[in-house]
Amino acid sequence: MIEIRDLTKKYGELYAIHKIELNLERGDVFGFIGPNGAGKTTTMRILATLLNPTWGEAYVGGYSIYTKPKEIRRIIGYMPDFFGVYDNMKVLEYLEFFAAAYRIKGPERRKVCNEVLELVDLGYKRDALVTSLSRGMTQRLGLARVLLHDPQVLLLDEPASGLDPRARIEIRGLLKELRNLGKTIMVSSHILPELADICNKIGIIERGELIVNANVEEVMRQVRVQMVLKIDVRGNREAAARLLEEHEIVDLIATGDEGLKVTLSAGDHDYSQLARLLVENGHELTLLAEEELNLETAFMALTKGITS
Repeated sequence: MIEIRDLTKKYGELYAIHKIELNLERGDVFGFIGPNGAGKTTTMRILATLLNPTWGEAYVGGYSIYTKPKEIRRIIGYMPDFFGVYDNMKVLEYLEFFAAAYRIKGPERRKVCNEVLELVDLGYKRDALVTSLSRGMTQRLGLARVLLHDPQVLLLDEPASGLDPRARIEIRGLLKELRNLGKTIMVSSHILPELADICNKIGIIERGELIVNANVEEVMRQVRVQMVLKIDVRGNREAAARLLEEHEIVDLIATGDEGLKVTLSAGDHDYSQLARLLVENGHELTLLAEEELNLETAFMALTKGITS
């Protein structure tokens, strides 16, 4: 659905994005991660045919951004990080205005508007003035607007920016619903945990260059050089720690209030022998689990050049 080849945007001597390469299939949810100013918005604006690249090519739904911009706009829904709303309109009037722009006519227009309001959980606000909506509700209204024409591709630029924790959770739940509907979604964020359980592909962009582009699982494997375990026993933790640190597969042990944090040597992943060692020496094992590696850890490792 999205194919990018050597995409570059240059302002004078400054590269906003440099030689971006990306392929997304139908149904992919691509998390576009990077700090502010890294090039996320520039990439999305080019895909939305709102900005021309300096060179390179991009296709959306098989259409070139150069020769078929109108066709692309019919199949995408683009939600910028900041957008204006018409405050003197009611919510339903606002959506009907844009539905008319999409040439949705007659009774079908009201039907579609009500359907997208229910999808974003704003049906109870259809008669409220747009100016009365909270920031989170306004974001959901903006998402409802881009869904009016049932686009195949969604380009969502920081959809949870500036929202409180509850509103961010609601937006994340809505994105999951859209994923289940089979939409191809590119969603950018600099708040990493937002994307961890939504996306199947991740791209990390830094200073205009896409330094990581892979499935989530591949990114995690790339970063995890050493396995870290959480271990706890009933009773004497210090004695358990001394016993474990003598084992050949243990590289490092840290003791905390919640138990032991055990780092294994690089390449060692079979830790069943550690459990057996503790039990055979009289320790009652109450916790043995792998420490979860999250996107934030991956981002920090990869952008610091710890892994390539």
